[in-house]
Amino acid sequence: QVQIVESGGGLVQPGGSLRLSCVASGMIFRGTVMGWYRQTPGKQRELVARISAGGRTTDYGDSVKGRFTISRNNARNTVYLQMNSLKPEDTAVYYCNAPTQLYNWGQGTQVTVSS
Repeated sequence: QVQIVESGGGLVQPGGSLRLSCVASGMIFRGTVMGWYRQTPGKQRELVARISAGGRTTDYGDSVKGRFTISRNNARNTVYLQMNSLKPEDTAVYYCNAPTQLYNWGQGTQVTVSS
């Protein structure tokens, strides 16, 4: 059974930084494309960053390009999202998952950007 656990969210001022972590178990992690999503009330969950199985290829949504960096450590079954220059519109619950499989969602981690 696949389990996904996200952590690292919190309250941060505009312009600040946060690093999110996601640990996944029950899958062949090193062979799986992983992604970070976010969701705000009343809106659909959106994919904001994606990383290839080996970690060499990444791509980002336009709203986060140049500010967020996705990375992974396959030895630790962990994917990260470094978020810099945070804006109030980045406020959301952040989730990770495998875009091509979409396993059961974890509980997510709340990110709030506010002064």
